Amino acid sequence: MVSSAKRAFLLCAALLFSLLVVPQSFATPPGPKDVTATLFQWPFHRVAAECTSTLGPAGYGFVEVSPATEHIQGHQWWTSYQPVSYKIAGRLGDEAAFRNMVNTCHAAGVKVIADAVINHMSAGSGVGTGGSAYSKYNYPGYYSDWDFHSCRSHITDYRNRDNVQNCELVGLSDLNTGSEYVRNTIAAYLNRLIAMGVDGFRVDAAKHMAAADLAAIKGKLTNPGIFWVHEVIYGTGEAVQPGEYTGSGDVDEFRYAYDLKRVFQNENLAYLSNFGQAWGYLPSGQARSFVDNWDTERNGSTLTYKDGSTYTLANVFMLAWPYGAPNVYSGYEFTDHDAGPPGGSECYVGWKCQHRWTQIANMVEFRNTVAGTSVVNWWDNGADAIAFGRGTRGYVVVNRETSALTRTFQTSLPAGTYCDVQKSGCSPVTVDSAGRFTATVGAGGALALHVGATSSTSGTSFAVNATTSLGQNIFVVGDHPSLGAWNTANAVALSSASYPVWRGSVAVPAGTTFQYKYIRKDSSGAVTWESGTNRTATAPATLNDTWRT
Repeated sequence: MVSSAKRAFLLCAALLFSLLVVPQSFATPPGPKDVTATLFQWPFHRVAAECTSTLGPAGYGFVEVSPATEHIQGHQWWTSYQPVSYKIAGRLGDEAAFRNMVNTCHAAGVKVIADAVINHMSAGSGVGTGGSAYSKYNYPGYYSDWDFHSCRSHITDYRNRDNVQNCELVGLSDLNTGSEYVRNTIAAYLNRLIAMGVDGFRVDAAKHMAAADLAAIKGKLTNPGIFWVHEVIYGTGEAVQPGEYTGSGDVDEFRYAYDLKRVFQNENLAYLSNFGQAWGYLPSGQARSFVDNWDTERNGSTLTYKDGSTYTLANVFMLAWPYGAPNVYSGYEFTDHDAGPPGGSECYVGWKCQHRWTQIANMVEFRNTVAGTSVVNWWDNGADAIAFGRGTRGYVVVNRETSALTRTFQTSLPAGTYCDVQKSGCSPVTVDSAGRFTATVGAGGALALHVGATSSTSGTSFAVNATTSLGQNIFVVGDHPSLGAWNTANAVALSSASYPVWRGSVAVPAGTTFQYKYIRKDSSGAVTWESGTNRTATAPATLNDTWRT
């Protein structure tokens, strides 16, 4: 129990904390870099490494991490969503690991969004992952029985606002966020994360809290203007709707993901020519778009990695289309819907790592390059092949047909030779003085061109067969500045998405002869060079190598 004296002390402490905490400096403002990678259930030390090796270089503006709070015991993924205290002591890492992750990601130019579970606590009793004893409605040092809503039954009627926001979501103890004490306790936790440098929050189960309560909590933060996105699942005819929450932040636009599945699987891509607010969605500037997340991939309401090229193409479209701020979900394989993350190193042995897939990762830079431009030169075949430009800066083709598409496309791009960023290395496409090019796009494939990837700026792809142990990654380094000028700290990270083959592309000017070698780095930063003499190549080149022991 929390005594009245202790409660008063905590309330005063929370208020004082909100006045005294000075946030650390944040990452470089992302500007047009509006893409988030959600690394679902990734340990914090691995998120840190991923910011350096992949997210920063690929141009992701944000990384969203799973909840940091101490939670109930258990390997299931959803145990992370049953907090028992606000200590950073979950299975993903302790406070030191969390702080290091934020600082490392900032150094890579990536901002950090923390998943905040503030609607509820646990559904039962026990000892948490950080050693805290608790029982339902009693969390020593934080909450007691009177801090929870008096409705102690499950939510049963989504047409009833009181039932949705004051009763218990799947039996989880529902915090009374209308209470000033509860608001201050939550704000104190969020302010601790802000003090560590966190740049934003995903508010879990926001639908189950009144919008006014969330606005009041946000108003108590040391940075009340911090990025804030609400999870509000849309339901037809429901009492609580997404538009209620835009006064204090953005909203995850579930309708976007639902409709992408329907159109990509059962209808015509040609229907997407006005996709977005015209379909009844939130305004673009208030929405976070996504293809899937951990809930929707398990309940079947959206596309998932199991949908193959259809899933990949939907992500390509999302990143190319000017609606919302895209969120690329990166999870793991599952057959048991409750199963927690697999063991072993990320991006193989069960991890999907969608954020590294060439077709998806290369579209992040496409989006950054075309930011602020409108859709031009729309074309479709009336069915499942579409193409469109983004001003004078980019052009994309998406072919969901079962046969290859060959045609001449009209763009607004300047004349020149571009690299199709849907492929590794530089697959050249020549645009003539009238903005036209002719190409064949395979069934279930895509093509994407942008002014930041031309034959003069990009032309060399690396692939090396190299086995690694847990915590190790492969990089390429060489004598050219784009390869780090032999400085291992600036070596180019390669992707393990095709493990044991590690791949990556580097912008080496055409005609440049360069030397290079592969190195292996472990989690401590220790470097191991492959054996043998320096390798030599001339850009553009497609290199296929084997690690030399």
